[in-house]
Amino acid sequence: MTRRALAVDPGQLALFDLTPAPVDAPLPDVPVPPTLAPAEFRHPQADREIRIDSHLVAYALKRARRRSIGFIVGAEGLSVNAPKWVGVGDIEAALREKGAWILRKLREQRERAQRQLEARVDWRDGTTLPFLGDTVMLKLDERCTGAVLQADGGTPLRLRIGLPPSATPAQIRDVAQSWLQRQARRVFLERCEIYARQLGVRCTRLTLSSAQTRWGSASADGSIRLNWRLVHFALPTIDYVVTHELAHLREMNHSPRFWDVVRSVLPDYEQSRAQLKSKVLPAFE
Repeated sequence: MTRRALAVDPGQLALFDLTPAPVDAPLPDVPVPPTLAPAEFRHPQADREIRIDSHLVAYALKRARRRSIGFIVGAEGLSVNAPKWVGVGDIEAALREKGAWILRKLREQRERAQRQLEARVDWRDGTTLPFLGDTVMLKLDERCTGAVLQADGGTPLRLRIGLPPSATPAQIRDVAQSWLQRQARRVFLERCEIYARQLGVRCTRLTLSSAQTRWGSASADGSIRLNWRLVHFALPTIDYVVTHELAHLREMNHSPRFWDVVRSVLPDYEQSRAQLKSKVLPAFE
């Protein structure tokens, strides 16, 4: 029997990534520094283990009807999708071949998880949050109704929350989040109008989303969904996501033509796009 050649399908699923790595994208062979102490990376649904350069990687293996071995390095760890006819030995050989890339991505995910843990918000008087690339400080003031941004030019900006000093963290969070979502809708509507006009498209409806892995989406009927947490970013980053989704109303794909549409109004969009992957947002849970 002729043995079928194996292909490896690398993909990275990172929190808030807009697009995973292309199926045929080459994986750079980045060497792992030999001085690093052995580490353990364990997926919660792990059913297989492998040692890569003395590091233990416990991964979740799923058999699927596909032609290639697929790697996904996500927040939970490494998962592998492999054809039913591929043996475990071949799977592990593929894992070792790209071991440097896998370990690097696992470390990046672990470091990101640590930063997110550190980003958990202590909901109290004086808490600060990123807002439109700036910083806003929460001040409890039961004389206010709802939440009011104090426009006195001070730094950081002050958001007065209409709650007493005895307010619970959940109450403070809910008022602050509601205010941020209202601001997000206002800003997104303004930016959609500006860039829809430049791109010659029509946004028929704008809705906010709370998705964990997507910044936005677009439908052929002209409706746009944008993640309200974009309001934490500065306007250039918001403009990139708005333009990205509006550009889909002309090109429902990520072809070179699509990126030409984006570039036609945002020539330096790559810089703003990078912010989406590097910035860790406050945890609202």
